[in-house]
Amino acid sequence: MTGIVVSKVVSPGKIAASLSEYWSPRIIARVDDACVKVAKVNGVLGWHRHLDEDEMFFVLDGSLHIDLEDGSSVDLAAGDLHVVPKGVRHNPRADNDCLLVLVERESTLHTGDVVNEFTRSLDEQRRPIEDA
Repeated sequence: MTGIVVSKVVSPGKIAASLSEYWSPRIIARVDDACVKVAKVNGVLGWHRHLDEDEMFFVLDGSLHIDLEDGSSVDLAAGDLHVVPKGVRHNPRADNDCLLVLVERESTLHTGDVVNEFTRSLDEQRRPIEDA
C-alpha cells in the first residue's frame, strides 16, 4: 500500500502491527478534514497538548494509559475509545506494545506543543506503508 488510502478496504490492525517505529503515526485514510492514523506504541510519549484540536484514541490491541493534567488518568483496553479535549495536557503511555487508531485534523501536530524524539512531521506520517 502506498500513500493515503482513499476508497479502499484497509485493515487498521494489520497496518499498525506492521509498523517498525513506535509513536510514529501513519495516515491511512481521510474523512473530510480529519485524518485517520494508526500507530504502534510502547513506552512514554511525553506531556503535551493540542491547543486547537481534540485527539481521539481508539485501542485496537493492547492497552493504553493516559495521564491528564488535572491528576486523573484514563486506562484504555482493546476496543476502548477516548477523546482528549483540545488544550488538555496529556501523557500517553503503553507498558507493552499497543496498536491504536487516532482521528485528528490534518493540522494536528503529532506531539502538540512539544518537540521530542518522537515528533513526526505530516510528511513523515504520509510515508508509504508496506502492504499489510
